[in-house]
Amino acid sequence: MSPNKKKKLTKLRKSLDKLDNSFIKLIKKRTALVKQVLKLKETKSQIIDKKRINFILNQIRKKSIKNKIDPNITYRIWKNMIYSYIDYEKRNFKKK
Repeated sequence: MSPNKKKKLTKLRKSLDKLDNSFIKLIKKRTALVKQVLKLKETKSQIIDKKRINFILNQIRKKSIKNKIDPNITYRIWKNMIYSYIDYEKRNFKKK
């Protein structure tokens, strides 16, 4: 790799790192909201709402296409995020 390309690569990676830090802050905010939602759930069976999951994933696909983003990327990210939070909710569910 040429020195010029290496310099550009380093700059792009710094931008990615900055963006990743923003994602971490957003995930922290999302987790706080999920904690609030979890407090409202009375049974473990309320953790998975397949209808809502399908709705969210369909909306993500549509928004991705509208914004000219590869919908396979966003679909997979959201699906993984949703199921990661489902796992989180199951681990943190406390019967009342």
